[in-house]
Amino acid sequence: MMNKKTILITGASRGIGLEIAKYFKDGGFDVYITGRHKEILKKLCDENNFKGFAAIDLFCDNAAEKLFNELNINIDILINNAGVYFYSPIEEMKKNDIINSVKLNTLVPYELTRLVIPHMKKQNWGRIINIGSISGIMGEAYASVYSMTKASLTGLTKSLALELAQNNITVNIINPGWVDTQLINNEALEENFSKEEIIETIPQRRFVTPKEIAQTCGFLISDGAKSITGQSINICAGLSLGC
Repeated sequence: MMNKKTILITGASRGIGLEIAKYFKDGGFDVYITGRHKEILKKLCDENNFKGFAAIDLFCDNAAEKLFNELNINIDILINNAGVYFYSPIEEMKKNDIINSVKLNTLVPYELTRLVIPHMKKQNWGRIINIGSISGIMGEAYASVYSMTKASLTGLTKSLALELAQNNITVNIINPGWVDTQLINNEALEENFSKEEIIETIPQRRFVTPKEIAQTCGFLISDGAKSITGQSINICAGLSLGC
């Protein structure tokens, strides 16, 4: 086990983010989580012995800076997990939903990364993992703004991996397919697809579990993965290969 590290996971009040937080807490890391609801975050910290939290609406202006300043900690590992998904024909997509998608899915990860890099450079070690989506790799009809913003994370990941390679900082992106979280119960999706219909599009005929994402994050921050950087890793039960 590496020396104790401090990890920040955005969007960790449920689903993938919460599973990642629990995984790293069990591994002995100092875990900090973010979300919008203070009461929920406090309860999660009390129940799981997380080190701390920041309740921030990441849609607000200067959200990343506010979050960073509120926590006031040195972050060794950053996992940009928070994201938003809208399902709509492009001509019906609301302008505010487009703006919020760009903010949360693209700008917040960029800004948070910018803020944590000085500490990582100073100690000549850091790990950054972006949680993208298979929709950012393949594209997804009626989810154009989601696909667009998640695809941008791949560009950011590859660019920063090159820029930071000599500082012993790795940057990678994980692209989940359909994950067994509340997203598959999204009302907009249920109007168009049943869970059974979704399963039929997945070669392994199953949803990915949040624990699989967490375990991959655990490997990517380990010494065994120190040569893995700038990589786009699809965890999708074969979805990216076609039916």
